[in-house]
Amino acid sequence: MSDVDAATALLRGLVAALRDLPQRVEDSVRIDRIGALEQLKSVVAAAQVRESAAFSVSQLAEQRAAGVKSKELGRGIASQIALARRISPHRAARELGWASILTRELPHTYAALQEGRVSEWRAMLIARETAWLSVEHRLSVDTELAPKLESLGDRGVEAEAKKIGYRLDPAGFVARRAQAENDRRVWIRPAPQTMVQLSALLPVAQGVAAYAALTRAADTSVAVGDQRGRGQIMADTLVQRLTGQATAPDVPVSINLVITDRALLDPAGAGGTEPAHLDGYGPIPAEHARQLITEPADDTPMWIRRLFTRPDTSQLTAMESRQRFFTAGQRHYIRIRDQHCRTSWCEAPIRHTDHIQPHQHGGPTSITNARGGCQTCNHAKQAPGWTTRVLENDDGIHQVETITPTGHHYRSQAPDPPGAPPRARGEPADQSPPDAA
Repeated sequence: MSDVDAATALLRGLVAALRDLPQRVEDSVRIDRIGALEQLKSVVAAAQVRESAAFSVSQLAEQRAAGVKSKELGRGIASQIALARRISPHRAARELGWASILTRELPHTYAALQEGRVSEWRAMLIARETAWLSVEHRLSVDTELAPKLESLGDRGVEAEAKKIGYRLDPAGFVARRAQAENDRRVWIRPAPQTMVQLSALLPVAQGVAAYAALTRAADTSVAVGDQRGRGQIMADTLVQRLTGQATAPDVPVSINLVITDRALLDPAGAGGTEPAHLDGYGPIPAEHARQLITEPADDTPMWIRRLFTRPDTSQLTAMESRQRFFTAGQRHYIRIRDQHCRTSWCEAPIRHTDHIQPHQHGGPTSITNARGGCQTCNHAKQAPGWTTRVLENDDGIHQVETITPTGHHYRSQAPDPPGAPPRARGEPADQSPPDAA
């Protein structure tokens, strides 16, 4: 067994030992364990940071040796790390950049992480807040912050790094603020109880002005006797002003809703409580889905698209085309079937409809040979050494296997639609080491 294999075996043994810690101990021992485990988390994070940075350097060298174009260098590296860590490629890319800074240019912070004196997130905050500085200035921040790390919380570390960075390079700090305005955006994410969070990242003056306008509208409504809470009024006013409707409930409804016929038409029956799936949100109660369909205002426009499933497994049925590009209907179908990027643990919004077996290699333009993907994952699999293929099965369940340049296999499955029986539900994405392929 090589040294690398021995180290991996040691790590797996540690995982097993931690899983089986004796539980008949005093509470004082539990507190000692909690402190030791927190220290161990930092030490493990430091090792993972080091391995990630070294993997990036090695992969870049291999890509250069393979003749990869300069503008495509680095493609797929963060995605491999993301699959190994079971996180999204976006998060992996962000943390890989910080890891490179941390290991090369923040020696005191990295040493504190290795010794368990600072958490991974606080170390990453310093890397994040100094990424725009020169190497010389970054080293200065690292040296000045080092004695304070153990006594500062997350906000304190972030504030100190910003303060020192501004003092070292005020012009660069201002330029960074201007660049940050280019990153303004709006996004949505699910919240509990069939709610969503609509968020916006805005320049400070615009954000404060928008919030002040909503506050003034709420104050005016309360003053004339509106019985809604101030938060409710602000939320309703936001919807009204964004959509142009007279009242928030009058927003036109265009719903991509996947619901079984039993849940829609026979709510009292055995299948009437099967959750529906709302595109862009996720599972919602069957009763709420029926309300969305049957209870809008009389003058509210509404569109409902019908999708059909196999009667035996409830999997969505397929469509096929002879064209090189997927039709609008096929792209819409794939988005409903896959719900989000099909790469394991990514869950980013679908931006591309992609051939699993490339078209130039004989892959058909069909629903079976298609998957929804984000831009990052679609580009990653175009890097050297990546392979994707459809896994055949008799249940109509769409499964895709991805093989990375290091020989690791990862399997993803389209989410089960409403009404899928237990026997149609597949196993979670699988990671296999190269020797198990």
